[in-house]
Amino acid sequence: MTRVLLAGLCTVDVVQRVAEIPSPGEKVQSLAVAVAAGGPATNAAVTVAALGGEATLLTVLGGHPLAALARADLDAHGVQVVDLAPESAAPPAVSAVTVRDHDGERTVVSRNAADPSAEFSLPSLDFLPPPDAVLVDGHHPELALEVAKWARGHGVPVVLDAGSWKPVLDELLPLVDIAACSAHFRAPEPGLHERGVATVITTAGPEPVRWSAGGESGEVPVPAVTARDTLGAGDVWHGALAYAVARGGDVGDRIEFANEVAAERVRQVGPRSWTAEVAKMGEGQR
Repeated sequence: MTRVLLAGLCTVDVVQRVAEIPSPGEKVQSLAVAVAAGGPATNAAVTVAALGGEATLLTVLGGHPLAALARADLDAHGVQVVDLAPESAAPPAVSAVTVRDHDGERTVVSRNAADPSAEFSLPSLDFLPPPDAVLVDGHHPELALEVAKWARGHGVPVVLDAGSWKPVLDELLPLVDIAACSAHFRAPEPGLHERGVATVITTAGPEPVRWSAGGESGEVPVPAVTARDTLGAGDVWHGALAYAVARGGDVGDRIEFANEVAAERVRQVGPRSWTAEVAKMGEGQR
């Protein structure tokens, strides 16, 4: 079985689907509401599991009642959770999400891990089955660094979900093999290749995905779809990429696969409705 170790943020997402996103001071009634686990590494882990891989999520969740909501969602979708602060009584980060019905656009308000109140210590990772790939999102800086160092020491490729610049990246980037960046990602000089990253990939929503590696570069088109829900689409893309990296292949094939999986996600309404269709795509890979 393809094994992927994912390290990073886990939130509780409260998702309201609305006809129109309200203006300041306006109250609207939602069309539907859902509660699910969220966060870049977390949604990527759900993607790996949906594809048929063995997904292990290292995160800080804790014992607060709200954390049980995220844990139940992850259990239901086959993600193995290693909670680094199980005794913490602090609530997990909660994201308030609004999704517009007619085009799937969303707004998200969250504290993420900007002010974590739970301390944690990372045990030796040697108790885990050796993964075929590692993904880090950088939201828990110490966790990201330790996992990347461990992976580098064991010859396991490290994928970075680089949504935005974080101070930890100065130390983390030399340990990263593949940096998958959003179009909004901006790094101070020197560039990512000069910092030791072998492969740099940049996504831009419906626009082609650009890549550079080994002195070569290219782009891979994104399937044209009618978007119904864009929440977590980037996270799903990163999870599919990590799964593809774990299975091998060249950079173009990996990106094409991730594009197809993310396209399926945005076709589906709801935070987890896409997993059934993505599971069929995983069956085609086995």
